[in-house]
Amino acid sequence: MPHSNAPDIILLEGIEVPAALGVTEAERQMRRPVRLDLELGFDLRPSGQTDDLSQTIDYGEIYEIVEKVAGGREHKLVEALGERIANALFENFPVESVQLTVRKSKPIAGVLDWAGVRITRTR
Repeated sequence: MPHSNAPDIILLEGIEVPAALGVTEAERQMRRPVRLDLELGFDLRPSGQTDDLSQTIDYGEIYEIVEKVAGGREHKLVEALGERIANALFENFPVESVQLTVRKSKPIAGVLDWAGVRITRTR
């Protein structure tokens, strides 16, 4: 049976969740959507061989964690939100790595479409 030394990746792109995010109090009170892309390193062979959801990570559960972290408290920095989401994913799932991109739309009106960070963490 063929195998690979390259890590398997679960990809979730374009996740949109509301967040109280911004340096100023007024910005945080506006609760605007942020967009996230996730790459989770996880061995997909068991689920690929068995076609069994219990052998992988349910995308809906990932979304629920992201939504809970983003909406559960205020975040001044995009960096802090990204770090909190990465930590929550490690706490809740047996992933080997997390790469996430967090984008905040219109951080400076009329100047930028979006600003964001890409965070990569490994266990």
